[in-house]
Amino acid sequence: MKIIISLCFLIFNYVIYADVLPEAKSEVKITLAKKPTTRPMTVAFIPGQKKYYIADGGLAPLGSETEAPISKSLIHTYDQSGKYLASTQAGFDNRSIFYNEATFQLTTITYNISSEAGFAPNTGIFSLDLDPQGNLKGTSKEVSSFNPAFGDSATMPSFDSKKNHYFAKQKRSDRVIVIDANDGNKVGEINLDLKSAGVAFDDLSDNFIAATSIDGEELAILDVDHKAILIFNAKGKYVGKSTLPTDIKLRAHNHYNGLGYTNNLFFIYNESEGEFGTYYGFKVSSNSK
Repeated sequence: MKIIISLCFLIFNYVIYADVLPEAKSEVKITLAKKPTTRPMTVAFIPGQKKYYIADGGLAPLGSETEAPISKSLIHTYDQSGKYLASTQAGFDNRSIFYNEATFQLTTITYNISSEAGFAPNTGIFSLDLDPQGNLKGTSKEVSSFNPAFGDSATMPSFDSKKNHYFAKQKRSDRVIVIDANDGNKVGEINLDLKSAGVAFDDLSDNFIAATSIDGEELAILDVDHKAILIFNAKGKYVGKSTLPTDIKLRAHNHYNGLGYTNNLFFIYNESEGEFGTYYGFKVSSNSK
C-alpha cells in the first residue's frame, strides 16, 4: 500500500511539474557591442521586425541653464541572431521595456513610476516611435504618467498582454502588485509561496518578476543564489524550477536588474562574459511557443 501511495505521489508531482523544464535551455545569446549607459535593465522583442531591444537605466542629470534634465540612457537594437544594429537615446531612465501586442507598441516604463521618490520629468509609461524597419526614432508618446499603484520606486514591471495587466515586484518581499493597464488601478496582490519553493525573498531578484502569459505558469523569477528560474501560477503557488547552467556567473547586480522576459524566453545578463557583458535567453517551459 505504501508503495502505491508513493507512486501516486510521484506521478502527481510529475504532472504538476512536467511542463517546467528541469534544466533551462539556452536559445539566444546577445553579446553587448556597446558599453551600457549605466547597467542594462530589460529586453523586448518585436516578432514582425525580428529585432531585440535592450534598455539601459540611468538617472537624468539635475539640469542647468545649458542642459535639460533628460536621462542619457540608451536603448540598443540587435537582430534576432544577436547582431548589433544601433543605439538610440530616447530620454528615459528605463526600468522595463516590452512589446505591447495589443497596441503594437514598443513601450518603456521608467524608474520611479510610482513617484515614491518624488516626481521628475519623463516619468511614467511611454510608447517608443519606430520607423517601418523597426528602428528607433528617438521620439515617444506618453501612455500614462506616474502612478502610485506600482509601489516601489525601483520596480521593473512586466506586462501580460493576454490579461492586459502589469506585475510589479516589490523589493525585499514576496509581494507582487497587479495593475490594470487600462485604468492604472491596482486590481490585486500576489504573495509568492516561497516556503514551498525552498527559498527566502533575498535569494531572488528584488525588482523583477516575469509575466509569461502561460496558463498555470504565469510568473517566473530568478533565484540568484541557487542559479535557477522559479515558476509560480497567478495565485502565487509554486509550480517548479528550471536550473541554470552551473558555469553562468551571476553577481549581486542580478538581484536588481539585467533581466527580462520576451519572445517566450527568460533573459539574464552575464556581466562577466564579453567586454560589455552578454545576455542569454533561456527557455524554461515546454509550453513556450
